[in-house]
Amino acid sequence: MTTPSGRPKPPRSTPRPLRRVLVAVLGTLGLTAAALAAGTLPAGADAPAPPSGWTQVFLDDFNGAAGSGVNTANWQYDTGTSYPGGAANWGTGEVETMTSSTNNVALDGNGNLLITPRRDASGNWTSGRVETNRTDFQPPAGGKLRVQARIQMPNVTGNAAKGYWPAFWMLGSPFRGNYWNWPGVGELDIMENVQGLNTEWATMHCGTNPGGPCNETTGIGNNTPCTGTTCQAGFHTYAMEWDRSTSPEQIRFSLDGVDFHTVRATDVDATTWANATNHGYFVILDVAMGGGFPGAFGGGPDGGTEPGHPMTVDYVQVLQSGSGGGTTPPPTGNRDAYGTIQGESYDSQSGVNTEATSDSGGGQDLGSLANGDWALYKGVTFGSSPATQFNARVASGAGSGVSGLVEVRLDSRGNAPIGSFAVGNTGGWQSWRTVPANISSVTGTHDVYLTFTSGQPSDFVNLNWFTFGH
Repeated sequence: MTTPSGRPKPPRSTPRPLRRVLVAVLGTLGLTAAALAAGTLPAGADAPAPPSGWTQVFLDDFNGAAGSGVNTANWQYDTGTSYPGGAANWGTGEVETMTSSTNNVALDGNGNLLITPRRDASGNWTSGRVETNRTDFQPPAGGKLRVQARIQMPNVTGNAAKGYWPAFWMLGSPFRGNYWNWPGVGELDIMENVQGLNTEWATMHCGTNPGGPCNETTGIGNNTPCTGTTCQAGFHTYAMEWDRSTSPEQIRFSLDGVDFHTVRATDVDATTWANATNHGYFVILDVAMGGGFPGAFGGGPDGGTEPGHPMTVDYVQVLQSGSGGGTTPPPTGNRDAYGTIQGESYDSQSGVNTEATSDSGGGQDLGSLANGDWALYKGVTFGSSPATQFNARVASGAGSGVSGLVEVRLDSRGNAPIGSFAVGNTGGWQSWRTVPANISSVTGTHDVYLTFTSGQPSDFVNLNWFTFGH
């Protein structure tokens, strides 16, 4: 990305989720432009119903009492000036302190979320940043994922807008809890804006920093103006569609239903693409003040910058279409505990990659599993005769002294394991063996979590399938 004068955007000296220049794709979205048009809907309009062939997997319409905070069942607050142990100033050079105060993050009582930067008498800035609890947003195999929000950017322009940096973006799930593996784990910036300009930027970040196949720290991006009303004067719909039904795989970015940027798997090498896309993502909303991106367009904030102009978010919605593994949930109670449950058929996950397996039967396995990773399998039916055994097909090429536990938990990741087994090197990442374990007696229907726990951070196991027995 370059400034209007052609000057390149300056690189950032610390690794960071850049959130600014994302992957986008020009092409048919499969969603009607009428359903996405911004100007015809009132400020607190409900999110559109999913079109035929699409399923809604997440929605927050931000309905609630004026002055209340976000729904913490959906969102968590990022506070301070960095992730715990992560790069200072969120890795971008921004100057605000993020808070969970309703002065900075609050519902307006009319179906909108307001994220409002404020400046105190000493000149210190505060603002807000929230991210979804869920980290499993990705397309099913052979399907599509659409992440969209209807947003009015802070309604401030000119010198009064210096330093404003609102954004609607996503980070790869392996970033959560690590905070130093950017940009390899991927970042999708669906909407970024600076300085009150009537421009929205979309970007994909990936590869290595600086430079690399994704031109970091700039990323692979494009921009477009808002039409009808400016980005600041009215609501517009900002969307990303990640399409695994095409070859090559694509990530497309759109404004009010019109694609303006596409990133294709063939735009980078296969390893870079896999590292950035073979896992789920989480969604972030924030308004930063200052930092590298505003710095490329005149800097700020300064004494002339006006505090108190919120980014107004009508809704955030996630849709998916198509079939396959990943986030597509089976009907409740549809999984037979005593049949073979394929690892890649999870309903949600964190830190999980899928890859082709050489094990008998082919297909995919869950790869690169490490401490803190997990996968959820909904509606596993055990029946009335208690299950007491658990068997899993695993492989490991972990180094000497590297091992961990494969654990089974029911209904919540916070519940104690009902059984587990330890696994270390089996002779290679595709050297498979079936490992049994005893479990506490289970009957009825439960959501099953497989959790992976180790005393060190290295990958320690791949998993192909699992089953239960009496």
